[in-house]
Amino acid sequence: MRAVVQNDKRRAMGGVRIGLVVLALAAIASGCAQADSGQIAPAGGQQPLEAPPARALDSYATKLRAAHAARIAAAHRWGLRRVPLAAPPAPGRKPRIKTRKGFEVDGHRELDLPPVFTTIPTRDKVVFLTIDDGAEKDPAFLRMMSDLDVPYTAFLSGYLVKDDDRYFRQMQARGAVLNNHTLWHRYMPGLPYRAQRREICGMQRFIERRYGTRPTLFRPPFGSYDRATLRAAKACGIEYAPLWNAEVFADHWEYREPDRRLRPGDIVLTHFRGREQWKGAMPDMIRRFLNKVTAEGYAVGRLEDYL
Repeated sequence: MRAVVQNDKRRAMGGVRIGLVVLALAAIASGCAQADSGQIAPAGGQQPLEAPPARALDSYATKLRAAHAARIAAAHRWGLRRVPLAAPPAPGRKPRIKTRKGFEVDGHRELDLPPVFTTIPTRDKVVFLTIDDGAEKDPAFLRMMSDLDVPYTAFLSGYLVKDDDRYFRQMQARGAVLNNHTLWHRYMPGLPYRAQRREICGMQRFIERRYGTRPTLFRPPFGSYDRATLRAAKACGIEYAPLWNAEVFADHWEYREPDRRLRPGDIVLTHFRGREQWKGAMPDMIRRFLNKVTAEGYAVGRLEDYL
């Protein structure tokens, strides 16, 4: 009798095992069917995850790889020692810009004038390239900056750019912001208030008429200004007056600080100049600039993103 009971138990357990195998095979078949339909089986209570997002992510990764490969090729093409670091995204919270020098009006500081500064207060390992005047109009420079995707800010003087709108429109179309460096590049502290205002407001109208935008940044010629300069700038719609902490040429660097080094947030100055004024051309200057900042671990940021 005991043997019969044990045999019945074995048959029952065998039936259970067969049933489990059948259920498992059915589940696998169901999963295969879901995979074939382009879906991934969801966890309990979740919506099915469709395949298209995965394809979109893969497409984005492919674009990133292609952009990096293009950057490597451009660095090689333009003779750089290293591939420039990609510009960081704009900060979510803008840094607070403080003026470099305060001015007294009837015994009180005039705090609402455009701030004058040489660096951006940031912990990002980033520097900013700014280019003044507009005398040299080198097409190789435009190609180089476009190929390398390096941001920069231009400060233009009207008398130097008025005969070649096309060059600076190309520059603007490729992402550069065109800002105010006065009409005639005069020494501002040597002029009365009205004359300074004509220089600044006249260049505001010039840029708006020719390029469709009204600048918010102004750099005084030679980096020289007085309270009347900033009052005139404010009256003309200027919000910031950035100077610089370092200057790069085709064959060397110059620094304001005695330790002769770059710091995070430094604004770097250069000029639209060529072989008539430099020992080299603008692409030579850009190579010197990028080789140094990249070797020191800096990316080149877009100044306007931090203001």
